[in-house]
Amino acid sequence: MKIAIKYDKMTIDPDGTVAGHGAGDTLVRRLLRVFPGATLIAPRTHRYPNFDVMPVELVDAETTVVINMDVIDSAAVWQELHASTPEPKVMNFVWWNTSRFDTEVEKATLALSCALFPTFANSERTATAIRDTVKRWTVQQLAELAKISWVNLGIRLEHVMPRQEPDKPIVLYPAIYLSERKQPQLFIDVVSKVVKRVPITVEARLAESHLVSPLAMQLSRNRWAWVGPVTPTRRQYWEALARTTAFLATARDESYGLEYIEALTSGAVGIFPDTDWAHAIVPEAYPFFYSTPAQAEELLYRAVTETDACRAEMDQSAGGSLSQWLREHHDDDAFESSIVEHVNKWFGTGQ
Repeated sequence: MKIAIKYDKMTIDPDGTVAGHGAGDTLVRRLLRVFPGATLIAPRTHRYPNFDVMPVELVDAETTVVINMDVIDSAAVWQELHASTPEPKVMNFVWWNTSRFDTEVEKATLALSCALFPTFANSERTATAIRDTVKRWTVQQLAELAKISWVNLGIRLEHVMPRQEPDKPIVLYPAIYLSERKQPQLFIDVVSKVVKRVPITVEARLAESHLVSPLAMQLSRNRWAWVGPVTPTRRQYWEALARTTAFLATARDESYGLEYIEALTSGAVGIFPDTDWAHAIVPEAYPFFYSTPAQAEELLYRAVTETDACRAEMDQSAGGSLSQWLREHHDDDAFESSIVEHVNKWFGTGQ
């Protein structure tokens, strides 16, 4: 049985590399490792050294499971495949926050897709949100039959680099987008106050589309801030994390929080909003949560002036080693084995 992966926004270099820096492209690369020989679905057919690309209408629907990362159009994918086989094999992969859909049409379409097709989610939190959406926006008969499962995405632990402590504390904006849900203005407001108390460097590595935004310009005008594009390679990304002192998370909601986990595993002190999504990715006793901007300022100030003490508190919250706790709870080996298991379970095939 073959695998095809659909993600409409993926970036493929001329040499045949999925080269984007966003979470979607990262997950496409991960799925290609999990399912070697998988096909990528795109408008034009092309053969690259490591994979083939083809339109969905050319997929061999009889022998292929389509893992759809776009999800909301799974019914349309099924209809396209149904032209050549009576029972197309379509599986949803929900790796983003369901709150991105805020209209009734989008919510109902998402709910119907996740009710009709087996759905694999990137975290328990996302799976719960999907179940609630399906229950609310579809009829009972469909909701009761919905197949929804999950596992934490995890990180590739072999990528973590040895610590390289900077001469001046580095505070990271822990996202590549300045979208409203991330509350970047709150981040700017808090770091602007901390920098008046202690010298720090603020780094923001942003997607190209957000580099020219008003908020990016606002931040870059400060002498203590570096605003630039995302790192060109994953190695450089992990090297940058290895010298990051702290990060300030300001997002109202996240489906998982991959970049925060990567930064924590690299030794950065993480300051989080007191939200369900943040509590879900760290130990129960994790000490650095804020409810107000003033609390965020004080915690970040501590993180850059008492870094070793803060790391000791983080380790204590995890029973001795936060890094080890993260490795046990967010290892991507669990994701890889689980998604293969669910493809087998739902479609009766293996890799």
